[in-house]
Amino acid sequence: QVQLLESGGGSVQAGGSLRLSCAASGRTGSVYKMAWFRQAPGKEREFVADINWSGSSTSYSDSVKGRFTVSRDNAKNMVYLQMNNLTPEDTAVYYCAGKLAVWAAYGYWGQGTQVTVSS
Repeated sequence: QVQLLESGGGSVQAGGSLRLSCAASGRTGSVYKMAWFRQAPGKEREFVADINWSGSSTSYSDSVKGRFTVSRDNAKNMVYLQMNNLTPEDTAVYYCAGKLAVWAAYGYWGQGTQVTVSS
């Protein structure tokens, strides 16, 4: 089992920055990839960014590319999402997720952290 706990959400004005953190515990050595997703009110959950556990590979959705950066600190079992130049469209609950294999679905999820961007 892998447990995930997000933190760092909050309220910020457009153009501001936030850094989300995801603390992983349990069988973290078995995790193949970690990701951030978000869900805005009335919308489906969407992919934001991911990173493999070695940190050698990352990917981003087009909507955040160039503004968000995903990183990890294996020594601390932490994954981060640095969010810059935030817009009201980034307002959502952000979730940390993990999966155990390239072919697997994301089976481990945190409880989410709210990010609110005001104009």
